[in-house]
Amino acid sequence: MGNEWIPPGIDNTKPHSARMYDYVLGGKDNYAVDREHADRMIQIVPDFPRLARANRAFMHRVVTLMAESGIKQFIDFGTGIPTSPNAHEVAREVVPDARVVYVDNDPIVSVYSGALLAASDKVTNILADIRSIDQLLTDPNLTRLIDFDEPVGALFIAVLHLVPYDDAKHIVAACRDRMAPGSMLAISQPSSEGDPDVVAKVRAANARSPIFAEIRSGEEIRATFGDLELLDPGVVELSQWRPHMESPRTDLVVLGGVAGKSS
Repeated sequence: MGNEWIPPGIDNTKPHSARMYDYVLGGKDNYAVDREHADRMIQIVPDFPRLARANRAFMHRVVTLMAESGIKQFIDFGTGIPTSPNAHEVAREVVPDARVVYVDNDPIVSVYSGALLAASDKVTNILADIRSIDQLLTDPNLTRLIDFDEPVGALFIAVLHLVPYDDAKHIVAACRDRMAPGSMLAISQPSSEGDPDVVAKVRAANARSPIFAEIRSGEEIRATFGDLELLDPGVVELSQWRPHMESPRTDLVVLGGVAGKSS
């Protein structure tokens, strides 16, 4: 996106994770400040664009698994700028009438999601911060489509590292408590299990960045699931999660996993 149009409410003077993600995926809905910040990260982690694509592919596999398991409704927390195929498109390959709620705190995501989803009455987007999870889960725009008495698929794909750890645990716990048995919850996050020098550089860059982000240990990421039951193969590097995909190890490792609620 060029500077010729700035939607109302958009601050193009500060980078935003959703627009950076759009940029590294090859999208055009971003600003110079997003590209500059992303390019600085790419200097530290040259695999950043490939990790973004791997994260997207992980989401596709997760949603397919959930839909094939009988889940018909999904909440995508921190959805980012629409990049086809989106969660509702993937889910509807299996469940044609799947209901999906997208949540993001960037107004530009709301602008583009609203235009994209206008034709469907079973898909919507909510402009909200996931740190306000207790309010979000009772938002009429969400409960219009999501029935918590039925299994739900909750997606936290590359978003929980953007909030403090205690917030991340509370967010997941709030969802876990609301979800019916048979529900599933997916998480992916960058971890400290990669090259120590690169991890240290990323942490230093994050400390200077206007975007809050934390690199957490694999143990911390696993603990975020709480008492939900992790599905095999557990919390692993993204390319190793259903199916195993041949992929060279990257300097920064992103872990992902899915857990279910049985009772």
